[in-house]
Amino acid sequence: MTSNVLVLWDVDRTLVYVGETDRAVYREAFLQAIGREATRLPERGTGRTMPLAVRELLAANGIDHQDVERLAERIVQLLPQLLAKRSEQLRDHGQIMAGAPAALEAVHVHPDLVPTVVTGNLQRSAEIKLRAFNLDQYVDLAVGGFASDDSHRPALVGIAQRRVAARYGTAFGPSNTVIIGDSLEDVRTGAQGGARVIAVASGTTSADQLAAAGADHVLDSLSDTQALLRAIADLTTARRQ
Repeated sequence: MTSNVLVLWDVDRTLVYVGETDRAVYREAFLQAIGREATRLPERGTGRTMPLAVRELLAANGIDHQDVERLAERIVQLLPQLLAKRSEQLRDHGQIMAGAPAALEAVHVHPDLVPTVVTGNLQRSAEIKLRAFNLDQYVDLAVGGFASDDSHRPALVGIAQRRVAARYGTAFGPSNTVIIGDSLEDVRTGAQGGARVIAVASGTTSADQLAAAGADHVLDSLSDTQALLRAIADLTTARRQ
């Protein structure tokens, strides 16, 4: 690689798995905002942004469509506050995905790579999750793309590219941006947002499904750090030629 490459990490099921904590937070936020228990929760492992998941939560639990936007705003405000109270639960019942710390560190120390995140989490929620596992040190969270910026996940790629360009003085586009994620939504985000996609079959989507969806490269896990670095180099070099 002869020029800087922007590496956009997904968070959930790529770097960390938080077990039932997210769902407990959804339940608590729904109860506080609506005054009754939720009987249905958002589907697991889809990669959709939190604001969209909250709208799904409200619709699935019989909230009138005229009230959805107002109540969704309230729940979105509550989610990071409630998650912050569960940092110990995140550590006790969650886990770091296989190979994630070494992979993060390798990208972080590489002189040609600029690591941040593009995630369906709100910015504060992403910070809480990564800090709970001491992984925030490997990414520049100030320049990422978050669901608090836009509920349309492909738009987050451009947001991160512009933020990183402003800080580091290098322009980023499809030729020098890579997303690393585990879901079909990560693949779609790269294809529509302007990035190559390294898919990791560490979530609920199989390697075959990720490849069929259009991922540029598929890994079984992050355990082989050198394979990850080679994939980043191959994808970005090939696109510039």
